[in-house]
Amino acid sequence: MTFPLDEISGRGSTLWRYREAIPVEDDASIVSLGEGMTPLVPFDDPGRGHYLKLDFIAATGSYKDRGASVLLSKLVELDVREVVEDSSGNAGAAVAAYSARAGIGCTIYCPASTSKGKLAQIGVYGGRLKLIKGNRAATTEAVLEAAETTYYASHNWNPFFLEGTKTVAFEIAEQLGWSAPDHVICPIGFGSVYLGLYIGFGELYAGGIVEKMPRLLGVQSAACSPIYTAYSENRRVKRTPQRYETLAEGIAAEYPIRGEMILEAQRETDGAFTVVSEEDIVAGIKVLAARGVYVEPTSAAVVKAFDRFVEERVIGRGDTVVSILTGSGLKATEKLMKIL
Repeated sequence: MTFPLDEISGRGSTLWRYREAIPVEDDASIVSLGEGMTPLVPFDDPGRGHYLKLDFIAATGSYKDRGASVLLSKLVELDVREVVEDSSGNAGAAVAAYSARAGIGCTIYCPASTSKGKLAQIGVYGGRLKLIKGNRAATTEAVLEAAETTYYASHNWNPFFLEGTKTVAFEIAEQLGWSAPDHVICPIGFGSVYLGLYIGFGELYAGGIVEKMPRLLGVQSAACSPIYTAYSENRRVKRTPQRYETLAEGIAAEYPIRGEMILEAQRETDGAFTVVSEEDIVAGIKVLAARGVYVEPTSAAVVKAFDRFVEERVIGRGDTVVSILTGSGLKATEKLMKIL
């Protein structure tokens, strides 16, 4: 993959500026709501080059728009007319929005406990909602029967979704003058942003556009941490039951289906994982809000994760770090009202 670097700066400010790297053949199939090219702003941490990638600034309020845009564009190209998806909220909202844009019917399966703001968003876009009792794992089990007869537009299974999320790596590199940071921190549940970063920076490195791969650092909730547990115990990823309800509903994944690929990405980039408590998440929300940044709890997990990685000397003084903020606080009004 080769980027025409001298041309990209003059292109539109969406992820489609990296057209050569996106596997949709026909431009007429592109389904876009202006996603991508989200701000990269300083965290304001003295002594370190810590940046926040405001990837929740998107049409539906989350980074999942990246994957939905590319996936639904491919489905238009394949003439798919109806899809099903399962989600804790953000991916469902993104798939519903881009399905509406594309004129494709969709049914979204969500846990009944999903934030009402996300459920309302899916319904307003015209997505048919199926609310499932139980946790996130029960929702995945419920959608599989429907997927036997209807196209499964899964943000976890479908590789074209990752072809969208990888563009966050392209943007970070471009915003840093076509260089890679030392570290990138992101929340991790099923791993679509973590793997997108791995794929995207891998393509840039292979193409000679950046000189190194950043260390990929992931954070999970202590309520449900199969990736962290496998990493810390040096074993394969196993199903890990969610121990209690967490504010970070977006990363409560009991069995990440690409778990081994996530661990491979960690090993290949000399990355690391950590966990945060509910108290840590609340503290992160308040720290970001004090800097004018309003995110849902899942995103706020990166704040204390940064502190942990510094304490563990994974991140050193003078390192350049980018933390990905994945979802808007407007997605979780009810939850956030409870912590005021």
